[in-house]
Amino acid sequence: MEADVSSRHLSFLETGRARPSADMIARLGDALQLPLSARNQMLNVAGFATRYPARAWSAAEMAPIRAAMDHMLDRHAPYPAIAIDRLWNAVRMNATARFLFAQVGVAEGGSLLDLMMSDHLPGVVENWPAVAHHTALRLRTESAAQGGVAALDRVADHLAAVPGAPQQPTGPVVPTIYRTGPLRLSLIATIAQFGTPEDLMLDDLRIELYFPADTATADILNAPENMLT
Repeated sequence: MEADVSSRHLSFLETGRARPSADMIARLGDALQLPLSARNQMLNVAGFATRYPARAWSAAEMAPIRAAMDHMLDRHAPYPAIAIDRLWNAVRMNATARFLFAQVGVAEGGSLLDLMMSDHLPGVVENWPAVAHHTALRLRTESAAQGGVAALDRVADHLAAVPGAPQQPTGPVVPTIYRTGPLRLSLIATIAQFGTPEDLMLDDLRIELYFPADTATADILNAPENMLT
């Protein structure tokens, strides 16, 4: 009903008795809220050219996007902020995020999926079992939305096997508690995306803005002598 297609015709499309038009694929993509990459795949399978391009990050048309992202990340300091793509590669970090991720060997261009498969995080994330559990759920949700992504599923399975059952919730969200040496930061995150994307890179790009989850973390990050930035 959402796509204004009869159940009979939809059944014919599902069983291959009828072939969809490009317009029908667009209508089904809108109704199912599919990612642009999945819509391109549907078009290809049906014999049509892809509709949505994947522009280079350095392209002139992307200049306003780069400026907006840099503004968000840099102005978020002294709190950490990072931009990642669909496979969790770090596209851009602000100064605070660069410091924190450097402690686990990740810089701009690095893979957070590889990080999650490594032995680094259990040693620096105090509540790693809870964080691993919720990250596995997020990865599976993202994979399902894209029609199944093996790289995401593999890491989700790895994280789901982390021992230690999630504890009874003690707050509205589960923070990520980083501890490295004497530094302890409890952080919560929000996720931002660009609206009305018509490009694969923008459809996949997510900006994660981290905020203090307690006053001790806020004091550390807001201190005038804060060396993280």
